[in-house]
Amino acid sequence: MASLRESLAEVRQRIARHGGSRKLGEENTKATLIEPVLRALGWNVEDLDEVQREYKVKPRDKPVDYALLLLRSPRLFIEAKGLGQDLNDRRWINQVMGYATVAGVEWIALTDGDEYRLYNARAPVHADEKLFRSVRISDEKTPAEDTLDLLSRERMKENRLEVLWKAHFVDRQVHKALADVLEGADASLVRLLRKNTQSLNPSDIRSSLARARVDITFPVIEIDAKGPGRQRKAEKEAGKKRAVGVRPDVSLRDLIDAGLLHAPVDLVRRYKGKELTAKVEADGGVRCLGQTFHSLSLAAGHARASIVGVPPGRKYPPTNGWGFWKFRGADGSLKVIDVVRRDYVRGAQLKRVE
Repeated sequence: MASLRESLAEVRQRIARHGGSRKLGEENTKATLIEPVLRALGWNVEDLDEVQREYKVKPRDKPVDYALLLLRSPRLFIEAKGLGQDLNDRRWINQVMGYATVAGVEWIALTDGDEYRLYNARAPVHADEKLFRSVRISDEKTPAEDTLDLLSRERMKENRLEVLWKAHFVDRQVHKALADVLEGADASLVRLLRKNTQSLNPSDIRSSLARARVDITFPVIEIDAKGPGRQRKAEKEAGKKRAVGVRPDVSLRDLIDAGLLHAPVDLVRRYKGKELTAKVEADGGVRCLGQTFHSLSLAAGHARASIVGVPPGRKYPPTNGWGFWKFRGADGSLKVIDVVRRDYVRGAQLKRVE
């Protein structure tokens, strides 16, 4: 059996030969473009327990071109059109969505042998938003091999599409919510920004948000070949890193040694109407209320405890010191000290790239 890469290269050549004429037709598209890809993906197109053509749930139903089966149950429907046919025609997607709904199948693909559009038929959104990924075999710049590999028999067994779809669906909802908050100058956002930029009034902040052009992007999550167990562990670790935003092992001493902080550095924080102060010393220690701490967070917890007391079973209130303490930058404005840590991490990432 040819590898997927080899099969896509052959199909790409056939598309180049026949794509301009648009005379290939649906049946020839299936035989010369689609079925070679299915074979390379590990599907035995001659085995009815794996692949059924003109599949019907009930005898009176209209058929779908291909049903890919696991344990004799359909897992993915493929609706094929002749090479060059317009896949934007809503009739096609509505048709295959109807097939999937009746059969209880979650995943469908609409293709003309060159472009493949993958949809999640069960997603509780409008049909256009059910689209997960779209690739063209003829476009070597698109990740056709990676995307089509998700339709392989092995990947379908591992439910990898479901893992990726969940992340895609969540990211899209978060993207929309963030965009709405930013574009609408949400009152809670204005309050948060005012809290961190005390010299600005709400009107200034709203005007600035109206001028802002914020690009919110989420990286495409890929599944590697390590298997679903290791992948879930990797995703969990990646989630932790995203939540923290930077590497958690960066210390104040790292920032001082890199020349990003020039100790001593005075730290301040107005908390519950009172001004708290601390100082970063040359050795990376943090002096606060007569004591020296080895971390910003312990110093912040100690400072907060002087006002709100200590919770049961703890020495200090749990506090993220990187986001708690502020220092005065060269321009005279107060900034959370975490901005320095982020600059350090970005610099380290650029060095790794170079």
